[in-house]
Amino acid sequence: MKEKPYHHLSDGTFRNPEGSPVVISRSGKFSYRTFSKLRKNISLNFPKEHVVEKEKVKSNLEKYKNDDYIAWIGHATYLIKLGNTTIITDPVFSKNAGPLIFGPKRFTKPALDLNEIPKTDLFLLTHNHYDHQDMSTIRNFPYKDAKVLVPLNLGKYFKNYKDVNEMDWYDHKNINSDLKVTLLPAVHWSKRSLTDTNKTLWGNFLIEYKNRKILFACDTGYGNIYKELGEKYGPIDLTMINIGAYNFKPMFDKTIYHTTPEEALNVAKDLKSKKVLGMHWGTFVLSLEPIMEPPIRFKDNAENYGFKREDAITFNIGEVKSLNELL
Repeated sequence: MKEKPYHHLSDGTFRNPEGSPVVISRSGKFSYRTFSKLRKNISLNFPKEHVVEKEKVKSNLEKYKNDDYIAWIGHATYLIKLGNTTIITDPVFSKNAGPLIFGPKRFTKPALDLNEIPKTDLFLLTHNHYDHQDMSTIRNFPYKDAKVLVPLNLGKYFKNYKDVNEMDWYDHKNINSDLKVTLLPAVHWSKRSLTDTNKTLWGNFLIEYKNRKILFACDTGYGNIYKELGEKYGPIDLTMINIGAYNFKPMFDKTIYHTTPEEALNVAKDLKSKKVLGMHWGTFVLSLEPIMEPPIRFKDNAENYGFKREDAITFNIGEVKSLNELL
């Protein structure tokens, strides 16, 4: 009988990768009431340049339509065009990250409306948290003929899609002769209700295109697993990783499930990354740091982890950059 992988538990749930932390270190307990009260004190003022005007976004997408590019729609939603394949990651176009009208509301709009995005060929979903798996977006997604790649047990959410593929860690799919996608471990968890904790898998997507490698991170904390992944899959040309949603003080001393900007740089270093792009900030208030703090800490600490300041990259919402310009 084939032995179950380490991350598969006997009750059908999943756990974090070997060598990575598996529990939260807390100085206290999470309180939604306390969190909501503290969240109200956070200023939602942001610089005008943080959001690109929609007509400029459309103009730039037209400008780069024959090139490989990356465009930030907001939070963890990106358009990544590689050759003839346009990828969308964790698309969230709803006004809030939660069931129905509940959950944190956006303080910045998506760069485009859902019906304005270009033809999309590949849909990548990293995990089931509400700020990543948006059921309204999934139901109304205009390109249901796109190939869908999801971690184990998430395929059930994609009714009416033609090509849905569930993946375990280390599984890969060849999209075409130039494009390969592998699901890799992340230090995170899954939950959408009171009874489904860790019943679906989560993971990072390694996108290999010709001679380049892009790692698109699920929400992740820091873990020893990244040294292992760096040895096996590195060097990575561009690591796209969460740099926001890390401060829960005074309730938590530390959460292991979201990297701080410094930990994100450490992950990228372990992956032998050439450049690192900070995402998962500037869209929702999911934690208690000032909304514009993550990119400042990210840039200011780049050299401490072996990167040039300019190689710790952040976008404005709606910004489009060619792959050649980035790499």
